[in-house]
Amino acid sequence: MSQRPHSNFGLENSGIINPDTVYWNLSTPHLYEEAIKRREGRLAHLGPLVVRTGQHTGRSPRDKFIVDDPIHSEKVAWGDANVPMSEEKFESLHRRLVAYFQGRDIFVQDCFSGADPDYRLPIRVITETAWHSLFTRNMFIQATDDELRNHIPAFTVIQAPNFHALPSEDGTNSSAFIVVHFEKKLVIIGGTQYGGEIKKSIFSVMNYLLPVQGVLPMHCSANTGEDGSVAIFFGLSGTGKTTLSTDESRVLIGDDEHGWSDKGVFNFEGGCYAKTIRLSPTAEPDIYNTTRKFGTILENVGFDPTTGRIDLDDESLAVNTRAAYPISHIPNATRTGFGGHPNNVIMLTADAFGVLPPISKLTPEQAAYHFLAGYTAKVAGTERGVIEPQATFSACFGEPFMVHDPVVYAEMLSERIKNHDSDVWLVNTGWSGGPYGVGERMKISFTRAMIHAALDGSLAQVETQVDPFFQLAAPVSCPNVPDEVLNPRNTWKDKEAYDAQANKLAQMFQENFKRFGETVPDEIAGTGPIAQ
Repeated sequence: MSQRPHSNFGLENSGIINPDTVYWNLSTPHLYEEAIKRREGRLAHLGPLVVRTGQHTGRSPRDKFIVDDPIHSEKVAWGDANVPMSEEKFESLHRRLVAYFQGRDIFVQDCFSGADPDYRLPIRVITETAWHSLFTRNMFIQATDDELRNHIPAFTVIQAPNFHALPSEDGTNSSAFIVVHFEKKLVIIGGTQYGGEIKKSIFSVMNYLLPVQGVLPMHCSANTGEDGSVAIFFGLSGTGKTTLSTDESRVLIGDDEHGWSDKGVFNFEGGCYAKTIRLSPTAEPDIYNTTRKFGTILENVGFDPTTGRIDLDDESLAVNTRAAYPISHIPNATRTGFGGHPNNVIMLTADAFGVLPPISKLTPEQAAYHFLAGYTAKVAGTERGVIEPQATFSACFGEPFMVHDPVVYAEMLSERIKNHDSDVWLVNTGWSGGPYGVGERMKISFTRAMIHAALDGSLAQVETQVDPFFQLAAPVSCPNVPDEVLNPRNTWKDKEAYDAQANKLAQMFQENFKRFGETVPDEIAGTGPIAQ
């Protein structure tokens, strides 16, 4: 099998010695061949590769650690999102992990994180499976042959799903682990097949490195209009980042991770990682079509082994079914990964309580508040034990990946919003007419219409009404959206039930924001929801 060039920076630099065959920078067809030969996945009708991730069908935040080394420790915001691991525990785990690779086949991809050459991070991802190497090839920015010959990784990821930690010995919470060592410039991952751990581990690295260089890393999607205007979409999983930024009328820059530098916005990735459960060919045609293409990896998607056809409505293995595909699978995506400074900043929330306005204009102070709050809601069925809507607050709309104090990122965002006069909008893609189980999910067509009106400037001319619970200025009308939808209270039959639910959520906002104490000025803290 012919292989692309590779550098002389060998695997021994990561502690790996005496492997069997090393497959360097294999192409997509070759990785397909290896994955199918090794029974790691199945070829589905029209070309996607269907794989299974076992018990881990999503990220394992409780299994993520950062090594507490003396050089970087002071800059890390230690807590639930950033849990320390001692250097001794890391060394023991790493030593056994690299020993595991002896005599085994290894797949290596040398690539980049970050489209901007001034800030891009050369990375190496070493895996024991072909399909995870294909995932890496899809998700990161590929190197040219010339770049491969001289590639020296600034960070290396070693991923071995079939190698497990020993919690009693390694100090982990389970047999799965994701450990970042900033001093050694190394990430080790084991015990989980879920592909997202690879991309999010490097995202955490970028979130640590870039603020020091004056660049704001963001958990957001981004697109641009024909006039060059740029919009970014912050949001937690399931709120619509990928769906709403993948718009036939605009050019996609990226769907999940970006930096905002003095030059504008740039994508960290070379691909997209979309949720696929119940994808609609009408409402989400471009993403739907990627699930029928060669090169796409489908994680835990329903699959008929007899016909080879997939079923995007099948959630028997997971609700969090995923498609990982190169961004070139989206017809109107840019290959450059660049855009200018955002004209509009959109913060997405999926409010399962059904009380937030579907769209509202934020002041700069409110923007800082809601960025720090990072609110969305979990619904029944998404996690074990969740039987009613649960408020989730994740600072910066991605706290598990933010290594510094959330206020650091919030201050950087506020500065950029003010410097570039960006308009900021809070968009609720959640429920209307009642909470989850009573009301209905906001129609994607309505949300798209509201976003289009925000981006083309027409909503700026519309009269607004301030919500008494959330202090949000919501427009009273919007093209192609029924007026009654814009005021959530009007969509509820029982107005008193709405008031009680809104008051309950406002109290949750207030309780959550206490964590920031006196680190946030009163002019920001005072713009949040008010419990009656």
